[in-house]
Amino acid sequence: MVQSVELLLDDAADAEIRRQWESLAQAGVTGPSAHRRATDRPHITVAVAHEIWPRIDRALERCAFAPIPVRLGGLLIFGKRRPILVRHVVPTESLLALHRLIHRTVAPCPGIPANVRPDEWTPHVTLARRVPVTGLGEAIDAVAHDRDFPATVVGIRRWDGEQRRAWLVTDATGRTGPSTLEDVEDKQ
Repeated sequence: MVQSVELLLDDAADAEIRRQWESLAQAGVTGPSAHRRATDRPHITVAVAHEIWPRIDRALERCAFAPIPVRLGGLLIFGKRRPILVRHVVPTESLLALHRLIHRTVAPCPGIPANVRPDEWTPHVTLARRVPVTGLGEAIDAVAHDRDFPATVVGIRRWDGEQRRAWLVTDATGRTGPSTLEDVEDKQ
C-alpha cells in the first residue's frame, strides 16, 4: 500500500476544488466527493513511497516554509484506459524548492515512483479518478468553464494508505500535528 506526502491548500482554494468535485458529481463523474471520507481533502501530492518511515515523518516536521502562493490552472488528463482528470498547479520557484526539500527528505524510503521526482513531477490537484473514456467529455464540460484561480499552500500532511489515515505534519506557521505512527519502529 502506498504512503504519500501532500501539500494542503488555503480554505478558499479548498472550497473551490470541493465545488468542482460537486459539479463533477452532479454530472455523474466519480471523484473524491463521491466517497466523502474525512481524509478526502484537496491536496497536491509531492512524494509517494511504498513506506515512509517514522524518522522521515520527524524530519518532515522540521520542513519550515512560509505560505506559498500558487495558481491552479487548466485541466490535464493522466492515463489512458481509466483517465484521471486534474487541475494543473502552475509551478513556482518556491513550490519547486519545497518539493525538492521534501523529495530529498523522503528519498531514502523504498518504492518512490519516477513521476514524483524533481524534473519529472507534474504538480496537480485531482478532480476525478478512473473516469471512463466515454465520460471524459462530460467530465471536462462540468469544470472547463472554471477559470484559473489563486491558492496558497498552507500545510504538509501525510497519508498512510495501509492504515487509511491522514495527519498534519506541519503548517506554514510551524505548528506540527500529532503523528499517528510514533509507536512504529524506525527502519534503518
